[in-house]
Amino acid sequence: MKVLLSIKPEFAEKIFDGTKKFEFRKTIFKDTNVRKVVVYASAPVQKVIGEFAISDILNDDVDTIWKKTYRYSGISRDFYLSYFSNKEKAYAIKIGKITRYRQARDLSDYNLSFAPQSFAYLR
Repeated sequence: MKVLLSIKPEFAEKIFDGTKKFEFRKTIFKDTNVRKVVVYASAPVQKVIGEFAISDILNDDVDTIWKKTYRYSGISRDFYLSYFSNKEKAYAIKIGKITRYRQARDLSDYNLSFAPQSFAYLR
């Protein structure tokens, strides 16, 4: 199964150039059969640009996740702490094999009319 994640274009680019090896989330999908993430680059791109396999999902307190992932986080510590402010738990999706689409796709190609706030299951 796949999920579609909305990711800021600057971070999406870091995923596909290999410098960002973890995608951070405040919540994670309940379905444990999710194996791939389809990447929707949010405004101003507003296109689905590729996908990646999920290698692992780390779940721990905010400080521990940072210590385990910071080298390949693709973000600053300040940004990370701001994102997880007032949260006790953090999730880090470890990025496996990446596939950049030759041609970007529209959300309508996935029967979606708008980008999800966090994620959407794709069947």
